[in-house]
Amino acid sequence: MAVLVHKYLLPVSEQMKSLTGSWVVLVFLSNFLFMLIIAGSLHLFLFTFRLQGKQLKYDHRESHEISRKFTFHSQVRDNMFWSLVSGSTIWSIYEMLYFHGVARGAIPTVTLTEHPFAFVLWLLAMPIITSSHFYAIHRLLHWPPLYRTVHRLHHRNIHIGPWSGMAMHPVEHAFYISSVLIHFIIPSHPVILLMYLYGRCLGPAFSHSGFEKLIIGNSPVLDSADFHHQLHHRYFECNYGTAETPWDQWFGTDHDGSQAATERVRAKVRARATH
Repeated sequence: MAVLVHKYLLPVSEQMKSLTGSWVVLVFLSNFLFMLIIAGSLHLFLFTFRLQGKQLKYDHRESHEISRKFTFHSQVRDNMFWSLVSGSTIWSIYEMLYFHGVARGAIPTVTLTEHPFAFVLWLLAMPIITSSHFYAIHRLLHWPPLYRTVHRLHHRNIHIGPWSGMAMHPVEHAFYISSVLIHFIIPSHPVILLMYLYGRCLGPAFSHSGFEKLIIGNSPVLDSADFHHQLHHRYFECNYGTAETPWDQWFGTDHDGSQAATERVRAKVRARATH
């Protein structure tokens, strides 16, 4: 997808030296549509038409919430609003600034033909970089002042779905996507940049789907939700990182889904409340 977008929609051009023109509109519109199509299709498949029923569903509640705690008093409308209006906008600003910088020669790049090894290194390093960054900013967002003013919006979602993944406060969107700035400093390539952004901004629709796998017919076809992060939405004070990196184990914030882990997390919360 990143290769096709770079080749046919967003090749670096002279026009990108200016932060005006049709290319800016194209960035915003394409990202809005990508999010609408990916998250919207998953929501229709899993929650509207329920084509998978409750097979491999983590939370067996029937539907998303209708509650005054959500914008528009509806979890789905709330999540769609924050994902599309704030999420796709902040994502597009980062993307637009990168292509603008590359076009002006201010941001260094590499080519696949001249530096194939650099491409391989980026592909190997990206999961480590993004997971480590996510743990760090996620711990920061659970600092009480930031949690109350920013991160609480995302945590209104306990029963999560595809639209919940990018339902964040604009400040959190800026924090969450900010690991992209490494591509502004260390020579990368527009395709690598787009792969990173699609993983960060479209991936949450899958990881927050609420289903362990997507099933078509009787066959699982795709790993979907992240059980590690699913537990974070349920218990809050655990699993700040991802299952692929050891930060939660190293810092004592891991929850493996067991009752013992649940009691440990609750005990820590009670102890903090008494101090």
